[in-house]
Amino acid sequence: MAGVPSVAYPRIHLMCGIVGYVGDKSTIDVLLGGLRRLEYRGYDSAGVAVIDSEGHLSTRKHAGKLQVLVDDLANTPIPQGATGIGHTRWATHGGPTDENAHPHLGDDGKLALIHNGIIENFQELKATLLRDHPETEFTSETDTEVAAHMVGYAYRATKNLTAAMREVVSKLHGAFTLLAVHSDQPGVVVGARRNSPLVIGLGDGENFLGSDVAAFVEHTRRALAIGQDQIVTITPTEVVVTDFGGNTVPTEEFEVTWDASAAEKGGWSSFMAKEITEQPEAIANTLLGRVVDGKVNLPELAALDETLGKIDRLIILGCGTASYAGMVGKYAIERWARIPVEVDLSHEFRYREPVLDDRTLVVSISQSGETMDTLMAVKYATAAGAKTLSICNTQGATIARESDAVIYTHAGPEVAVASTKALVAQVTAIYLLGLHLASIRGTLSAEEIRTQLEDLQEAPDKLRTVLEQHDEIRELAHWMSDTRSVLFLGRHVGFPVALEGALKLKELAYIHAEGFAAGELKHGPIALIEPGQPVFVVVPSPRGTDSMHPKIVSNIQEIRARGARVLAIAEVGDAAVLPFADQVFAIPPSSTFIEPLLAFVPLQIFAMELAAAKGLDVDQPRNLAKSVTVE
Repeated sequence: MAGVPSVAYPRIHLMCGIVGYVGDKSTIDVLLGGLRRLEYRGYDSAGVAVIDSEGHLSTRKHAGKLQVLVDDLANTPIPQGATGIGHTRWATHGGPTDENAHPHLGDDGKLALIHNGIIENFQELKATLLRDHPETEFTSETDTEVAAHMVGYAYRATKNLTAAMREVVSKLHGAFTLLAVHSDQPGVVVGARRNSPLVIGLGDGENFLGSDVAAFVEHTRRALAIGQDQIVTITPTEVVVTDFGGNTVPTEEFEVTWDASAAEKGGWSSFMAKEITEQPEAIANTLLGRVVDGKVNLPELAALDETLGKIDRLIILGCGTASYAGMVGKYAIERWARIPVEVDLSHEFRYREPVLDDRTLVVSISQSGETMDTLMAVKYATAAGAKTLSICNTQGATIARESDAVIYTHAGPEVAVASTKALVAQVTAIYLLGLHLASIRGTLSAEEIRTQLEDLQEAPDKLRTVLEQHDEIRELAHWMSDTRSVLFLGRHVGFPVALEGALKLKELAYIHAEGFAAGELKHGPIALIEPGQPVFVVVPSPRGTDSMHPKIVSNIQEIRARGARVLAIAEVGDAAVLPFADQVFAIPPSSTFIEPLLAFVPLQIFAMELAAAKGLDVDQPRNLAKSVTVE
């Protein structure tokens, strides 16, 4: 494609959960504990491999959720040991069967390997293996088993697991994190990464590997993030990181800012229910230390200070919920900083050959910081000469390291697949960026910025009052449990709220849901309205001379006249809506840009409770994992 910078783009990236351990604790307990906190990344199958004190390698794996494996190990334990790896899978190459579950074996069963990602050239590699080693037996349909055999044969030649891994990874195309153990080298776990996450946990007489810090946060908060095309070897007392060429590379230690209890349900019916209630704290924590004397304080943007005063365009990238956060941010940044803003889906961005230069700031939004489409879009932007800034919730994430600067949200771990608290933290971070730009560009006065920041700081308390309506929303959701279609309408910042409400219902309840800009009704979608059709309407505040409140009330009247059941999210005391709405969920009076932070919440609760009423798993909806992108 003409004009596209030369960047390698994997077709697909999968977010399986991986954990590795060497130390003197109960290895099975460490692995299963880590996998429980990583199961949101994939829950089609799970497995473990452990090297016992006699140097024997034992594995156990099963299709289904992690509990199937846990129950089997409780009934029929495998020998304990001090070295092990574990995996929870989101199926791609081959269905979710026992045979396709990880670990996969090599070197006559003495080596075990787990994998996150995809090996794009596995068919060619498999053909080469069978040509050179016709005795090789494959028991699965996976690309991973090819890598296991390759590392096994390389180990026979090198007698060193790190050297064997180094020999193999240079031949693999695609995105991968690999972890391997070998019975000849107890006390050693070797990992490698390309375009897929891997984090190191540093302990005392023990060390850990994981696709996320959640894998080991119960045991240590000290962590290292390794870079692209690097290999790590851990023993109980040593961590060595090299590039694929074998050269030692520097690492940077960071501290995980939350503890293991943050990744536990704590008595809630689901992680999603817990995370919805944590949203006030997510906003407050994202603001913490970033508002000082009525000004925005973002020292993490120091590397971009000169650029921010010169940019003439801003592009926001995201997928799914993150893209809706970006849409809300577009309204705010254009209003405050008077700079053109585009919002692009990450997976569409680079294929339309966007015009970029050094006066363009590309802002990427990703909760995990590992979303492959967004990562590749960031690399594209960098190659084209643009400056890049990421908004991310996960320390040490790849997108953050690939960007010129990062604003970390501090929402804490988000385990439920459907994003809630990460969304409001992302919007809060975008607002801080917008006000920072307004200050640099002089488009808002100091007093105007102070007022906006005060509004933001009041948002957590206002959101807590919205959460008090949970029981009322649950009652509505249970009453509507047989509903087959729901529509959502909004204007201005209410439009992305409507889109997000529809997405949540599709993700969790598996029913038809669509969000529309309310002004589009008369251009076609009003044909969908029939008697009894439920329609959520996000109503802006009636206050202010530029309010679109009268227009949205007209929209409500239009659909009500055609038999729609109107469910309004409106400001407390909005008398104009009451005659035309069948039910109103009230949000506190707020300024324009605080409204979406509050309006998201009733729609999150509704989708969760409707799914629960249908007997569905709200934390692990079908066909989804926490961060999966497919092209």
